Amino acid sequence: MILAAVAALQLASGPCGQALQQAQTGFQRRAFPDAVQAFEKALSLCPDRAAVLVPLAQTLILAADEPAAEARLREALAVNPRHPVALYSLGRLYYSQGRYPEAVTQLKLLTELEPANYRAHDNLALCYDLLQQDTLALRHFFHALDLVKDAHRDYDWAYANTAEFFLKRDQFEKAFQLAAEAAARNPLSARNFYLTGTALVKLRRDEQSLRWLERAVALDPAHAEARFQLGHALRRLGRTAEARSHLDKFRELKAPSPSRSDPPSPR
Repeated sequence: MILAAVAALQLASGPCGQALQQAQTGFQRRAFPDAVQAFEKALSLCPDRAAVLVPLAQTLILAADEPAAEARLREALAVNPRHPVALYSLGRLYYSQGRYPEAVTQLKLLTELEPANYRAHDNLALCYDLLQQDTLALRHFFHALDLVKDAHRDYDWAYANTAEFFLKRDQFEKAFQLAAEAAARNPLSARNFYLTGTALVKLRRDEQSLRWLERAVALDPAHAEARFQLGHALRRLGRTAEARSHLDKFRELKAPSPSRSDPPSPR
């Protein structure tokens, strides 16, 4: 998304185009501070300042400067309150910071401006989920599912996120069906296989859960929760040694790092 915005801006010539080329080069090298510096330079050189603000803000997020990113996104929205990428980026930023009511404000406006924006509906549903507004969460989860079912088969997140919603509410059969669809759409996602296997464990279908959880661990050996569920399924099946191995690995992965004495940051 950032590079696409930069590519469009590169139609500008002269010093503006040169600054944007430097920003793109820095971004491609993942030298985000360099890219930020080039974007900042472009702000003073390009006639369409507002068009530079959003890719700058997105790069600032990657450079771990969230306060500056928020300020730039707000500046972009002051120029154009209906800027879809700015609304989505600010909503996602607020979501990642746990500022769910503020995220809802941005994402709800985006769904009103772009009713077919499945990413906005999916992320808005996640916010409502965490705000314990289940009716609204389901409304937007289902809207996202309708939008991606046929037209966006590469977007597995809506299925996985809705599966997790049902899993947390002990509706395990629904969670299984949705998670299995997510895994079919994206067979390289450890999370999708973990959610499917976990739903089966909760349904006491331990033997069936093994292939899903084993695949999750194969895709991501550091997936602690997948090892936990796999260990419990194996233990119930009487495969004690294998269960112990996964549960020991789970404890190892969950143990605090000996190199760190400070408490974990809140999530």
